[in-house]
Amino acid sequence: MEKDRILIVEDEEDTRFILERLLSKNDYEAKSARNGSEALEIIEQYQPKVIIADWTMPVMDGLELCNLVKKNEKYKLIYFILLTARASLKDRVMGLDIGADDFLVKPVENQELLARIRSGIRIHNLQNELRSIEHNKALVEMACTIGHQINNPLSSLIMSVKTLQEELDSSKAKKVEDDFYIINESIERIKKFVQALVNLENPEIVNYTSDSKMIRIKQ
Repeated sequence: MEKDRILIVEDEEDTRFILERLLSKNDYEAKSARNGSEALEIIEQYQPKVIIADWTMPVMDGLELCNLVKKNEKYKLIYFILLTARASLKDRVMGLDIGADDFLVKPVENQELLARIRSGIRIHNLQNELRSIEHNKALVEMACTIGHQINNPLSSLIMSVKTLQEELDSSKAKKVEDDFYIINESIERIKKFVQALVNLENPEIVNYTSDSKMIRIKQ
């Protein structure tokens, strides 16, 4: 079973070491960065569920990192915990306005940190499930719309082909018999595809090329 990934962003080496050991002992996969700039380079590939970041760091502090993460559509569901020595209400409000999900005041009590992480992972998983449901709903609605849009010109095409077959005399019809067979076979394939689009329920995304995906349509 894949472990939940946590990213620690902390400039103090001893604190990083302690947090990494704590998380590893509690069956999490932990990775660390020394500042917000390093963290941004790691997030893309590592894809953590929770970020634990110190507020005060050189190069890029935790607040600026939080702001960039929460503004990015790809990362904004990451649960962000700020560690801070700032206990004032003003500082907490500032952090919440930026998008921080939780605060812990240093020195941090281990069991409280673990409890906040468990809560953050539950929230992250739930938000991803909701996003997946909304995404699938949008795909189904799009497929249904495309299906109906294809149906209208398809109906006109079927009527036109039928009219042409009826109006051609037997000698000319014989010459284009194979062409009409291919046209009618193609129409039947399109009809089945449209029906599959309209009745799509659980869309499955599959890899089409190395850099693109497509919806699997079961006909």
